[in-house]
Amino acid sequence: MRFRVISAFLFVLALAIAAKAQTRISGVLQCAKPDPQHMIQVGDRPNHVFVISQSKCTWTKPFEMAGIEAKEQVDTGFSEISGDTARDRGYGTGTMANGDNYHVRWQGRSTLKAGALQSVEGKWSFTRGTAKLKGLKGQGTFKCTPAGEGTSCDVEGEYQLPK
Repeated sequence: MRFRVISAFLFVLALAIAAKAQTRISGVLQCAKPDPQHMIQVGDRPNHVFVISQSKCTWTKPFEMAGIEAKEQVDTGFSEISGDTARDRGYGTGTMANGDNYHVRWQGRSTLKAGALQSVEGKWSFTRGTAKLKGLKGQGTFKCTPAGEGTSCDVEGEYQLPK
């Protein structure tokens, strides 16, 4: 019985330490209209389209990692549109204020109305980082809405750097 109590205590302590090692981040990413963007009709049914595109984005409310603010990001993605929904996936390369880079993989689901974007929601994860961000790990969520010619995305999550 005593061994179980000690084991349970050590397990809870390990979880608390692991949770403390993660740092919360959040920000707002403003992305321009995709350029380039290529659309191909699949042809098997109406409104079934493959799209590949790239967008240049700016952190209007930057997050901070290792004391450095995020500056900009380029997202390259693929969407399969079927009617008024799309499954999206892609990669982003971000630049911090000091020139360090981070890389993310993302996936989500878009909602459209008469072909116009209404919202995008999904998940992302860091795949790697450079210089001070080497060994970067983390994940989070995003929610985007149309903003002018592009989109505005609320991003939140957590990250961890090796010690």
